[in-house]
Amino acid sequence: MKWVTRAHVHVDRVACPWLIKRFIDSEAEFLFVAPSMVKKTAEETGAIPFDAEGIELGHKDGNCSFVTILEKYGLKDPVLKKIADIVNAADTNNLDMNTYAAGLEAIASGFSIIFPDDYENLKKQFLVYDALYAFLKLQLVKENKK
Repeated sequence: MKWVTRAHVHVDRVACPWLIKRFIDSEAEFLFVAPSMVKKTAEETGAIPFDAEGIELGHKDGNCSFVTILEKYGLKDPVLKKIADIVNAADTNNLDMNTYAAGLEAIASGFSIIFPDDYENLKKQFLVYDALYAFLKLQLVKENKK
């Protein structure tokens, strides 16, 4: 399936493709376009639009698109919920709401400078989210053993 969002990826527009590719659609293909072209591109290509204004899989009720996608696809993994809290705080500029949010924002900014091509940026940053998932999963296991 094709998915489309705004170009120049940052926190939410990296986290969402990671979530989609790892937990919803392993064959996902992503398109990055100007904000004004997201809806039109979705109509022309049949791609599912996300993280753009005025679409179903966008920001809702003060939450970022990652949270919206988790809810839409009924993903209940507690580790994904923890990642959602981090991504949401970083993407909505509420860095004080989560211990890891400022770090994720800094990492996203650095990756954008080093890898301005959206596709290359995603490829490199997916490893960050894989590592974050592994770390938080281990933390959850430790908490459950107490």
